[in-house]
Amino acid sequence: MSDLFQKGDIVCAKNNRSKPLAVRIFARRVYYCDVVDHPEEKEEVYFEREIELFMQSSI
Repeated sequence: MSDLFQKGDIVCAKNNRSKPLAVRIFARRVYYCDVVDHPEEKEEVYFEREIELFMQSSI
């Protein structure tokens, strides 16, 4: 099984599109992500179907 997102990609959870996450690793069919610009926060873990590429709005 190949991963859709690569290490370092900036993604977001589909239920929280305003919070950018950096993919740290893909293992055991889940993505381990760090919150961008907030290293003190716990890492977040998602299945591929729960995340998408992060797109900043041009406001």
